[in-house]
Amino acid sequence: MSNVVNLNKARKARDRDRAREKARENRVRFGRTKADKDLANAESQKSEQALDGAKLDKPE
Repeated sequence: MSNVVNLNKARKARDRDRAREKARENRVRFGRTKADKDLANAESQKSEQALDGAKLDKPE
């Protein structure tokens, strides 16, 4: 004779597993710390300022 399966528990367990997998993917995709974000922002601002400083004026 087979075991009786509570369908509500099986559904909830399946949903929890899917949520864990999605959370794992999101941690990889969006898992940057605030310090990492600030550092990247500072580097982009510095490179933008260096580029703006190196522009030549066009004669009219």
